[in-house]
Amino acid sequence: MQNRLLKVTALCFLLGLITILNGCHLSPENKNEKHIPLIGFIDFVQDETLAKAKNGFMDALDSAGFSENKKTLEVIYKNAQGDQPTLLQAVDLIISKKPDFIAANTTLATVNAVQRTKEIPIFMMVAPRPDLAKLTDAKGKSPANLFGVYETLDYIDTSVTLIKTLFPNAKTVGTIYSQAESQSVDALNKLKEGCARLGLKLEILPVVNSSETQLITQSLLNKNIDVFFALPDNVIFASFETIAKSCSAKNIPIITSEAGLVSRGAMSSYGADMYQWGYQSGVQAAKFLKQGNAKDIAPEIVKVRSRVYNSAIAKIFNVQLDSTFVKIN
Repeated sequence: MQNRLLKVTALCFLLGLITILNGCHLSPENKNEKHIPLIGFIDFVQDETLAKAKNGFMDALDSAGFSENKKTLEVIYKNAQGDQPTLLQAVDLIISKKPDFIAANTTLATVNAVQRTKEIPIFMMVAPRPDLAKLTDAKGKSPANLFGVYETLDYIDTSVTLIKTLFPNAKTVGTIYSQAESQSVDALNKLKEGCARLGLKLEILPVVNSSETQLITQSLLNKNIDVFFALPDNVIFASFETIAKSCSAKNIPIITSEAGLVSRGAMSSYGADMYQWGYQSGVQAAKFLKQGNAKDIAPEIVKVRSRVYNSAIAKIFNVQLDSTFVKIN
């Protein structure tokens, strides 16, 4: 009986030793397992211009070694298709997944993300300075979890001067804007100031969503405008081809502050390069993933702006542009 007990005890000891040894053997593998970052990317609308910012952001991450294709990154991508309730649902869904950070493309995506979480880092792009987006507190301080790249809208002053530079005989400028977008309202105010300074009359019509764009644009064109100015507005981004088609039918040129719209039918712009805007924000996000914290990271102004033109449209209006303009089409 005693021998049997000793055998059982020895067997238990041996099994325990094997378990410990196996655990020791596996632990290095466990320690070497790398955390694959999970990020959320939110677009407010499906749009060719905004897609350039998204591509730039993802390319910056890829250049830093974070890629879905290489299985070094997981991405939850949501597009609200221009619908506010859908945007809120998308933000809540991404937050529920507890991503390492959220990338927000456009003002509304940024604002809603900031309003829904104070812990998860948010990297913005195609959005105005935090105070212009009404995201700062009473002391003017930005949310502690907000990073990425913003625009000041001061560049619109230079954009407006293109009207007089390229169309010196222009008298009346027309535009549409979304009253629901703070960035659009602020940009409109800049446009008003610029037109007043240059002695240009400004015709303005509000638009609620992209389904109204054609009708509103045609109403605006009936006011005998000489130039259409395309503001940084999500409704304009989402339905720009409709605007361009209506303006073309009336032989009205389009000047804009958004370089991405030039390849889609505007004649010229001075403004941020959308791809570079997203890339700049992506560089920040990659730094965050690499160092595991937001030390030395803060919201920063967009770095790359340029004067660009659409050569086919310029030819239609017989406009000659000097070497300070970059041809993108």
